[in-house]
Amino acid sequence: MKISHRNFIDFLYRYLGTGGTFTSIAAYFARGESTVGHIVAETSKAIWETLKETDMHVPTRDQWGATAERFESLWNLPNCIGAIDGKHVRIKKFANTGSTNFNYKSYHSIVLMACCDADGIFTMIETGYAGRNSDGGIFRASAIKHWILNNRLDIPPASPLKYDNSDSPFPYYFVANEAFPLARYMMRPYPQRIFNYKLSRGRKTIECAFGMACEKFAVLNGPIRIRDPKYMNFVIKAVCVLHNYVRKREGLQYMPTDEFTGSEVDSSVVQPQPQNMTIHINSPATALRSYLANYFLTPLASLPWQWKFCL
Repeated sequence: MKISHRNFIDFLYRYLGTGGTFTSIAAYFARGESTVGHIVAETSKAIWETLKETDMHVPTRDQWGATAERFESLWNLPNCIGAIDGKHVRIKKFANTGSTNFNYKSYHSIVLMACCDADGIFTMIETGYAGRNSDGGIFRASAIKHWILNNRLDIPPASPLKYDNSDSPFPYYFVANEAFPLARYMMRPYPQRIFNYKLSRGRKTIECAFGMACEKFAVLNGPIRIRDPKYMNFVIKAVCVLHNYVRKREGLQYMPTDEFTGSEVDSSVVQPQPQNMTIHINSPATALRSYLANYFLTPLASLPWQWKFCL
């Protein structure tokens, strides 16, 4: 009996949504296991290639600017244009690969490297990296870093921070965890509690994006049992672009919240005072990070509750 295109979508959605095996899906639809595997692989590829231009295209300069405004209004993080992190996707060990994909969590995986905006929508993804590699090592070899360094992303030029009276130009940047390198285009934590708290408010968006994708598509909880790495990558890419598709059309948008109440101000806490600092267009990454940390201590840029949570 001929299988319709509608059946193809049903096969894929049941696989992505439940994370079931090809054997269980084949039994449910009364089809051969190899037939189900072929349908899942080809349909995932078709969905990725169809939706990537509308639901995961590289942002334009104006869109980067709009993303920075969302990070400022939602998470009080100025000039931030994305959060970057890697996720280990559990897989069944590929044949003849030894410990190539065996990660520090003691299972076989491939790594999804992703960047998202302030609302948890993926803007850039790369997948297929061996699980034994670190996030920092993967980013060092990634196309995302290559695009950033070679000005392929059309990121806006440096502009002053919103409440900075000195009007010193500050570059737009991504946020990441300690596994990633510090650079002019990337901020990572360091031993300053206020800075780390503000950075974490923006960085959690990528963790939330991964969490939402895993809740909708259980296949990411693995292990994925596809034998061909190429088609496994298409499955992961299809999940990410479908996450964007659903998030943009039916997802609940984050709203700015006022977390401050008068009881959260503790007059006994000694609050650090901002210092007089300057930067210029060629300031190194360490100077930029210190300048941003100092900016978070100024009256207009600080959050009323940050002293209670951090000190």
